Amino acid sequence: MAGKSLGLVVLLLLAATAALGAGEPRGCEAVRKVFQLRQLGPLRGVPDSPRAGVDLQVCTSKNPTCCNKKMEERYQTAAKQDIQQVLQTSSATLKFLISRNAAAFQETFETLIRLAENHTSTLFCNVYRNMAAEAATRVQEFFTDVGLFIFGTDISTEEFVNRFFDNLFPVVYNHIINPGQTDISLEYAECLRMARRDIRPFGNIPKKVIGQMGRSLLPSRTFLQALNLGIEVINTTDHLHFSKDCSRALLRMQYCPHCQGLTLSKPCMGYCLNVIRGCLAYMAEVDLHWQEYIQSLEELSSAMHGTYDIEHVLLNFHSVVNDALIQAHVHGPELSEQVNKVCGPPVRKPAQSPSCSFDQNKDNEGLKMFSRDGEETLANRRKEFISHLRLYRAFYGGLADQLCGNELAAADGLPCWNGEDIVRSYTLRVVGSGIKAQFGNPEVKVKGTDPVINQIIDKLKHIIQLLQSKSFPKYDNWDLQQTGSGGSVDEQISGDCDDEDGCGGSGSGEVKRVMKITD
Repeated sequence: MAGKSLGLVVLLLLAATAALGAGEPRGCEAVRKVFQLRQLGPLRGVPDSPRAGVDLQVCTSKNPTCCNKKMEERYQTAAKQDIQQVLQTSSATLKFLISRNAAAFQETFETLIRLAENHTSTLFCNVYRNMAAEAATRVQEFFTDVGLFIFGTDISTEEFVNRFFDNLFPVVYNHIINPGQTDISLEYAECLRMARRDIRPFGNIPKKVIGQMGRSLLPSRTFLQALNLGIEVINTTDHLHFSKDCSRALLRMQYCPHCQGLTLSKPCMGYCLNVIRGCLAYMAEVDLHWQEYIQSLEELSSAMHGTYDIEHVLLNFHSVVNDALIQAHVHGPELSEQVNKVCGPPVRKPAQSPSCSFDQNKDNEGLKMFSRDGEETLANRRKEFISHLRLYRAFYGGLADQLCGNELAAADGLPCWNGEDIVRSYTLRVVGSGIKAQFGNPEVKVKGTDPVINQIIDKLKHIIQLLQSKSFPKYDNWDLQQTGSGGSVDEQISGDCDDEDGCGGSGSGEVKRVMKITD
């Protein structure tokens, strides 16, 4: 009942305003109240009664007015601030969706890297304890490189994978291939490191790891970069620079009625669309690229699954390392002969007492975040995010309609402001969205392009190219053959398969973990 009464009051007020039209305001009290309520400036600058508006540049009228030049300037500032506030409010949910998920995915990747390092260090401590201390540094350096790559550093996966196995070879030679009572010298270790790629002590496994890491880390890196760019796009459009003609049009639409005492009026829908579509014409050019950006994110996300998923690759890396060590052990005598030909007989120095300094309990909290229930895998989290993001595909194309329909314009059937008077409906032509559609816009003149918007469009085009990159795998065709812990070493590790075979052993069995990311 109270709601109906309030609605009736508003209708009566608007009807009275419509009847008054754009004639001389009876007084300026309502204008003063709104001016004070909005904190637009000192109240002493607002007339007590209507006066001639000879100094006005936009809110001109042949009748006496409640505005002066100083008020008009303050109204123009307020009009631009109002539209920016409305823009930021309209994009707030979208911005939060992307920024929250960008942070969540980054945290997930950090946890995956930490746990993969944990698994690998645990392998050395439990199975190869005599070489664990020497291997620890190599493992730590490798996963540091993994993190640097995922989070945007310009390094090569091939380079850091090769560096890991290069640095691991002297340790493996010293403790598995040709163990002795003393350690090999630093010079001899350097010779082994340099010769690793020719001797190939780990068979084809380093080559396989290079493929796995590249095909799993690169999509995740690009996905994260794309989310961060999405935030940048929204931040850019939230703080759009308005042209002088747009600023004058906003002032005319939002505050010029106040000068005539019409503080309750709202613009007609068609009038509002012309003004806002004109002001947002440059922003509307983002629309097609934004739609393609979301579609490309969706396509990449749906492809990031299976054996080359980052979760699978990182959490099973310790199994691949174990396979590599088994390969070196099995072919130890042959490898010793090859090493002797290249580096000569081993030169040794006094051995240092090996110890495993790795705290296997240090990441228990991280491990608790992983479960086997399958409810919230990384792939599922991406799918959920994309399903929400898809709702905003047409965000930029329909923004002017959304602002006028939800915030700015008068409801259908109510008296409204057309830029000059209170009328029943707007009679001028209503233009479409985008720069080309603004030709003949009766309210706002749009010229040229906006360099800031052009720059953000170029960035969107670039990230779309990366998201659609042909270097990303077609995962469905590249399933690895998982052998588990059964079978012989020769069955698990074959040196004859090539890159596209996708063969790779898992000597310790597959480790499958899934992460729970809370909203």
